[in-house]
Order: sequence, then structure tokens, then C-alpha cells
Amino acid sequence: MTSTDKERRDAMLDRVLARGAQALSPKQASADEESQFDLAERAALRRVAGLSTELEDVTEVEYRQIRLERVVLAGLWNTTLDEAENSIRELAALAETAGSEVLDAIVQRRDKPDPGTYLGRGKAAELKEIVEAVGADTVIIDSELAPSQRRGLEDVIKVKVVDRVALILDIFAQHAKSREGKAQVELAQLEYLLPRLRGWGESLSRQAGGRVAGGAGIGSRGPGETKIELDRRRIRTRMAKLRRQIAGMAPARDTKRKNRSRNHIPSVAIVGYTNAGKSSLLNRLTDAEVMVQNALFATLDPTVRQSRTADGITFTYTDTVGFVRNLPHQLVEAFRSTLEEAADSDLLLHVVDASHPDPQGQIHAVRQVLGDVDTGDIPELLVFNKVDLADENVVTALRAEYPGARFVSAATGEGIAELVETIEEKLPSPNIEVSVLIPYERGDLVSKIYALGTVDHEEHGVGGTGMHAKVPAELAAELEEFRRPDMVIGE
Repeated sequence: MTSTDKERRDAMLDRVLARGAQALSPKQASADEESQFDLAERAALRRVAGLSTELEDVTEVEYRQIRLERVVLAGLWNTTLDEAENSIRELAALAETAGSEVLDAIVQRRDKPDPGTYLGRGKAAELKEIVEAVGADTVIIDSELAPSQRRGLEDVIKVKVVDRVALILDIFAQHAKSREGKAQVELAQLEYLLPRLRGWGESLSRQAGGRVAGGAGIGSRGPGETKIELDRRRIRTRMAKLRRQIAGMAPARDTKRKNRSRNHIPSVAIVGYTNAGKSSLLNRLTDAEVMVQNALFATLDPTVRQSRTADGITFTYTDTVGFVRNLPHQLVEAFRSTLEEAADSDLLLHVVDASHPDPQGQIHAVRQVLGDVDTGDIPELLVFNKVDLADENVVTALRAEYPGARFVSAATGEGIAELVETIEEKLPSPNIEVSVLIPYERGDLVSKIYALGTVDHEEHGVGGTGMHAKVPAELAAELEEFRRPDMVIGE
């Protein structure tokens, strides 16, 4: 999207909300060639004006793509105008991430959605006029729609209606790269689609026995299963196959986690709201060269990178999938194996966008999802990123509200050194002192002591390597047979 398109989008949202625009913050671009290729691939899709294949009658086709469309946004609000503004701007960012062009938006103050058309008949008719005026082919609703609400709204405005859940699922489908990620996204999409199948026409005739069908029995019966029933059965079969595939991929991930656990390697899980800068922070902390893009849900597959403390203790960082308000429950269930990376960590690095209009809302949304994967007993370190873009008064207020948090900028490096020190302080530290004599043929144990503990002194003698060190409890048990409590080292 060109700068002119972004300015037009922001101007349009300002007219609707009468508020200032909240632009997505710039991120550090990765130098990795594969990341650059992924970015170029995502930017390769462009809409060609006048060549739309969207049908005039929305009831003529069921399965259509969401990307590369001209859209109008619509939403309800019953709280504050600030929350409505933040929500509609986030929806606009989601639509652009999916490849759509946002043309206009409306918001309606309403206590609860209309059960038939979500917006109500009058506002739906007004939305139809807007759609016709701007030439849009899709309406995106800032909420999850019931199947009947979607059908009712489509019948009024005569263009395709997409809800927030379908939009997020489409973004995930575009960005998934790994085999497991693609399977998880497809499973979530099918779970969403199953209750929303819709069919029209005589091809979906149902079986009618005896004289039920107009008093004519023979020749009036349908072919048995209707097409929609066949589609549902195929979807359920495909979902069962995907669940088996995902379950079959789980052992490989579990094996990697068990290896890290068996080797007593502490882990730090980087979690947070989408586009908060988790991948940028991982790159800054470890030189990981993970792909970074100024878009929502830019990275889906978890990335694990190794690091070392100042004392030489090895630990890992894990970059997890980003969260969002009202994250579809289908995705939470489908990505449960990925989210388990956070549940098995020793420290949660909760990254928050300090420049966002509602950082407290981001924190609440992330904690709500983490509560579904049993992370309540894991220590959490709040990290407010993008302080170089945030207002100074906002940062000051956040410092007062969250005194234990750290404030950094992954783009400029501000506060990174203090963050690293805090992470090292919060990691499980070796606390058992041992004096051991390791035979030379067990050099693996010497390496493990250096990787997982802190060595106070080392010397080499006839019987092997003498070491005095502090190690974790699990390693101390493994070294028990080599202990020499009476051995004097370093004197």
C-alpha cells in the first residue's frame, strides 16, 4: 500500500470517528534473505481496478477469497468512544494486513446487536447506500456474526459480509509457513465454516418419502443426502484427519522440549499482543534475524533461539504467536500445541506496545488467552516496547502504574541492557555448591557444568578435572558420584 493510500485511509477513519489516526509503528527490517523474500512475496498481491470477479448476486456462490477486496467497515459500541475508535482502527489494520483496501467505515451506538441483521434494518440500509456509493464489494463487521446475522445482512446490502473471526483466520492462512502451522490454521477455518455452510437451489433437494412432497410419492423423492450434508461430512472427515496430523506432529515438539528440560536449560517465552514488537525484540536480544514486518500476525510459527547470561549459563528465547482482542477460540484450540511453549517456560516476557492508545487493554487481552493454557504459576516480566514512539506523559504514567516493568525500544536499543540484566536475575539460578573430580573421559559433564552452572575454580590433575561450582539441583544429582567434598581446589 502506497503512502497516498494510507493517508486516504486515515483521513476516512478520522471523518468517521472524529479522532486522530493511530498509525502502525515502523519496525526494524531483517537483513536475512529468506525474510526479505517472504516480505516481497506478501507484497506481491495487488488489486487491479475494474477486473473484479465478485458476483453481483451474493447468493450464487459460497466459497470466495477474502483478500484483495475493497471493503467497508462496520461495528457497534456500547462503552466509550475511545474504545470504539481503537477497535475500528485495529479492524482497519487487520483488513489491510489481509490485502484489502479500506474505503469507509460506520459505527453505531447500540446496547446489543440486532438478532437478524446485527446493525438493525435502518442502519443496514444506510450501509448498503455507502457500499454502493464507494463501490465496495465486501463489508467487514467488527465482531463475530451468527450465521443468521450474516445471511440477513447479506440479503440487505447484496455484497459479501465477513466478520472479524473470518478476517483473522484468513490472515493466519496467508502467513502460515510450516506444515504444522498450515494444518492448525486449516483446522480452525473448517471449525468456523462448518456451522456456516449455506446452499441454494434445487440441487440441494432433500429426501421426501411417501406422499409428503405435494402428494406425489414416486419420482418426488430426492437423491438421499443433500449437497450441503455431503459438504458437512467431507469437512468433518477432513477435520478428523487434520487433528490426527497435528497430534502426530506433537511428539517432535515434545521431544525438543524434553531435551531442553533434560539438559536443564531455562527458557524465556516472548508473548504479547500482535505487532507489539516481539520478533524485533528477539532479533535485538539474540541476533536471530527473524522476519519482521509492520503488520498484524506477521509471524505465526514459534522461533527458539539460544542465548547466554553474563555468567555463561545457557538459556533459550521462544517467540510465540501474537494475540489480539477476541482472539477466535478456534485459533486458541488449534494453536494450543504452539501456546504450550509458553506454558513450559521459566519466565514470560510479556511485550506491550507503549505507543498503542490502549496498552492496558492489550495486557488484559494477552493475559486472558494465557489463562487458557495454564501459565498462572510462571513469573511474568512486563516489557513496554516502542518507547521511542510513545508520548512521554504516557510512558511516565505507565512507569507509575507498573513499577516492576521494563521500558525498551527494540528499534533503537534503548533499555535493552537493563532488560537483559532483569531477565538474568529472574531466571532459575544454580544454587547448589559442589566440589567434583570429573574423569577426563567425561568431558560432557564439564561442558554441562559450564553451560548450566557457574564455575568458581577449575584445575587439572592426574585423576581428572577438579571443579568447584554452583549447579542446578538436577545436575547436582547427576554429579553425585564424582563429588569430592574434602578436595581443596584453588589453594
